Amino acid sequence: MPQYVAIIENTDPDEAVGVWFPDLPGCISGGDDVDEALENAPEALALYAQELIEDGRQLPPPRTLDQLKADPEFAEDLRNHTIALVDWPPLAEAE
Repeated sequence: MPQYVAIIENTDPDEAVGVWFPDLPGCISGGDDVDEALENAPEALALYAQELIEDGRQLPPPRTLDQLKADPEFAEDLRNHTIALVDWPPLAEAE
């Protein structure tokens, strides 16, 4: 099952936690804490995929963590933030 790398930005305990996907520009999620933000991430990914499909496009293939680390655009974010992998399609849809 493909997995997209998600970057978790948790900068201030009094603010929401943000999650974004380097391979999916504009696809973001969030929550009051890391668990909630990660729980919401598959829904954000699904909505992003739905918009692409409606435009006649499809999700780009996910890059591996090593591929993203080699990309200077994302290398610093990968060093400075927590990383998670988000399954696509979500497990509930894959069954």
